[in-house]
Parts: sequence; structure tokens; C-alpha cells
Amino acid sequence: MAKKIISAIDVGTTKVATIVANVKAEDDIEVLGVGVVPCRGLHKGIVVNMDEARQSIAASVKEAQRISGIRIDSAYVGVTGRHISSLNSRGVVAIPRDDRLVRTQDLKRVLSAARNITVAEGKKVLHAIPRSYALDGQEGVRQPVGMHGSRLDVETHIVTASLTSIQNLAKCVRSVGVDVEDLILEPLASGEAVLTPEERESGVIMADIGGGTTDIAVFKNGSIYHTGILPVAGYQVTSDISIGLGLPFNIAEKMKKRYGNVTPTLDMDQTVQVGIENGHSASYKDLCNIIRARMEELLQLVLLEMPTSDYQTLAPCGLVLTGGTSNLSGLDELGQSLLRIPVRKGRPLSTGIYGISDILHDPAYATTLGLILWQVRGKEGSTYREKRTGTWSSFMGLIRKLFRA
Repeated sequence: MAKKIISAIDVGTTKVATIVANVKAEDDIEVLGVGVVPCRGLHKGIVVNMDEARQSIAASVKEAQRISGIRIDSAYVGVTGRHISSLNSRGVVAIPRDDRLVRTQDLKRVLSAARNITVAEGKKVLHAIPRSYALDGQEGVRQPVGMHGSRLDVETHIVTASLTSIQNLAKCVRSVGVDVEDLILEPLASGEAVLTPEERESGVIMADIGGGTTDIAVFKNGSIYHTGILPVAGYQVTSDISIGLGLPFNIAEKMKKRYGNVTPTLDMDQTVQVGIENGHSASYKDLCNIIRARMEELLQLVLLEMPTSDYQTLAPCGLVLTGGTSNLSGLDELGQSLLRIPVRKGRPLSTGIYGISDILHDPAYATTLGLILWQVRGKEGSTYREKRTGTWSSFMGLIRKLFRA
């Protein structure tokens, strides 16, 4: 792979993180700059205030540019929200040529057939990711080009999104002078950062618990099997602490991060108090009990999102928890005792990634780094770029570059 500067923007409910990386090879990525700022204007992953969202994105981009010394002209952008839905679709085409040799254009035809599904009004296909192929009924073919057959089947994972939601997000990014190279579903990106090839092959559930949403992805046989978005996450935990303990929301958030533990000592004295600035304090046991109750509910919701009740067979590698809320102490132990499957915390894999990358080792930045890895590894399936190519926005991007020259 030739040396290339790549940027990505993770627009979350609670933070915006922009990253600039110098990609020399798949296992040789130098992080040049990271800009992280609090996010305003989003609710559960959806833009609800364009001006506030634009200001947050602009501040994050400016910080990443300041640290890296590189101007960001375009970026890969993560997408999440309850408007996301998914299904698995199958496409079939005939190989009509006399030699019966599968060529690249046959893959394009069969993927087009799989994408040809009825989409609800106001929705758009965001990803169409090939899971596996079959030739003349022989299942499990991963790369059919160059093989012989008369019938080619493909099983594809289709992700759809609200057209207005992705348009509003893209508009916010473009309004700060950054073109959108591609829109990528956030749990797909997070999976690139925290999962091992063995987990993807055997079967694993990943839950990225952020501030506004919990993004779920199930991987099986080396590919994506199921995706889903839950509109509950860390924000709801903080809200319950605020209401239950009579604390301002910002103080409840600080207490959650500083003292929160879902497996506190069972015989903890009820009178032990934990405090923070401005004289606010609360019972440690009450604080932890509220957090534990909410996280137990969330873990149960993750299982309800599974496409089958036999999740142990579907995902023998268990559950990988990532995202900022996964930093709660004892959450992996709680998951194992409650779900009876292996549970681990997923920190972004650091092999081959260096430079200004210390902050990215936190699970809160799994999506941020994963957006870079998604592009570096040449993942297929996004349909957003097809719409943008050759459009007025591309023309204006060229004009901007000419004026900068």
C-alpha cells in the first residue's frame, strides 16, 4: 500500500473524535493527530441541532489539524442511531459464457441482485456486505473469481438508514469544509478495532456501549452476520443516577466515571459516602446499585437483539464489550455471571499503530480507530460513495482544492 494520509470523524452523542493517520501499510499506521471535544446537538446518535453539531465537529477537526499540522479536506464518518436496521439478503445470477468462468463483473451483478430489495420510504441502503458465495449449490465459497460454475449465489448483509438522518450528518461535516469520503456503520468500524480474526471466524457478539446508543454486531465465519442499534447506553445510566440520588446531571456523570462499580462489595456499609466538588455526595452502595440495575437491563436487551435464542452456539467466543461505558468496573464479571458466556472488554488493538495513539487504547475510541482500519483493510459494501461520485459536491471539492493550490 502506498503512503497515504487518511482522516476519520466519529460523531457520537457525547463526544466528537477526529483522527488523522499516515497509512504506510495495513500493519504500519502512524497516528499524526487526534481531536476530541464534547458533542452537542446530537441525541441517541441523531442530529437534533445542526448549529451545535457543526460547532462540535469544527472544534474537533480544528484540534486534530493543530496537532497533526495537516489540513483535513475529507474524512470517513461513522453513522449510528435507532434509524439503522439490517437484514440478510440473497442474490442469484447465471454465468452464461461458454467457459463458465466467474469474473469480477459477475460479482457486481450478483451483489446488485442482492441489493435489489424493497426499502421502506425514506430509507436508503447504507451497506451491502457480501458474507459468502455459492457456486452451483456449493456453499462456503469466499472468493469465486476465477472459479468455474453456471450459477452464482451470494448471501449479503444489508444495512439501511434513514435518508434524512445521514443527509443531516453529512451536511454538518461538509459545512466545516470537510468532504465525506464515506459513511460507515459504527459497529462495523468498532469490530475492526477490537476483535481478533479467531473471534470473527468462530462467532462473537460485540456491544459498543457509548453515550447515547449501544451498537451491536454479530460476526460469524469471518464476516458480519447481524447488526443492531439500541437507543440506550451511558446517558440513561447517568440520568437514573441524577434522578435517584437527587444530583445535577454533570455531577452524576462524574460520580459514575469516578466511583461507578457494578460489582461492589456485597457487605459494603450503607453509610459510606462518596463525594465530589461543590459539596455533593451520595451513598456508594446506592450509586453502585443503580448502575448495576441499569447495566443488567442493558445486557438483557443485547440478548433480545440477537437473531436467535441459541446465542451460545451462534457466538461461542462470547461477548466483547467496548465503548466508553464499558469502562465501568466489574462490567465484564457481571456479564459473565448474568449471561453465562465468556465476556471481555475490548480495547483497540495496538499492533502496528503508533505515534500519537495513547488515547486510542481506551475502549471509548474503538470506533474512531476502527474507521481508519475499515478503509485501510479495503472493506467492501458501502453504497454512500456511489451517490456522491460525479455530483455537485465533488465538483465543489475540486474547486476548493484549486483555490488552495
